[in-house]
Amino acid sequence: MMSKFQYLKAIGLLTATGALGACVSFGASEPPPSLLTLSADQKLSAGAMQSGPQTGSLVVALPAAPQKLNTIRVPVQTSGTGIAYLKDAVWVDKPARLFQDLLSETIAAKNGRLVLTATEAGGNAQTYITGELVNFGLDGPSLTVTVTYDAVKMTEDKPVEKKRFEASGKVFAAEPEAVGEGLNKAANKVAADVALWVGS
Repeated sequence: MMSKFQYLKAIGLLTATGALGACVSFGASEPPPSLLTLSADQKLSAGAMQSGPQTGSLVVALPAAPQKLNTIRVPVQTSGTGIAYLKDAVWVDKPARLFQDLLSETIAAKNGRLVLTATEAGGNAQTYITGELVNFGLDGPSLTVTVTYDAVKMTEDKPVEKKRFEASGKVFAAEPEAVGEGLNKAANKVAADVALWVGS
């Protein structure tokens, strides 16, 4: 019978191998002038090589996300119960996927950890980081961007840990470039805090 940890690893592997690449279609409308993405503040240098056994590796799983983030558009909280989407602001991929890549890059660069995909780890990684991307958008009335990530750390033979990470910042206008830069900065702050929590 599989242990709870083995079961979670198996689920992570199945999720990764079953995922399909995102397909973006703008239909008959004109595409936006540019697309938004996330850029890691801390990156592995070109040619950097990391090695180690699969059993000592770390996997960053694709975060779950609420329906408001299951899109390539940027949500704007217009009131306590109202949500709209920022005009002409379009991500190159869904926020959860972009944040997963950013977090993987940050942990690998900052901690020197061998970070693999679930497929590469083959179910043998020592640590799995998963969770939910709760917020990744703009509060319209206050012009504040917020990134909230509920992280779950599962390490073999250790208790499961869960911790909320959040970063916010003001933007000067509800415009794609300003909001994109603000979310990128907040996402990097969250990723750095998670990397510190994960450790080397």
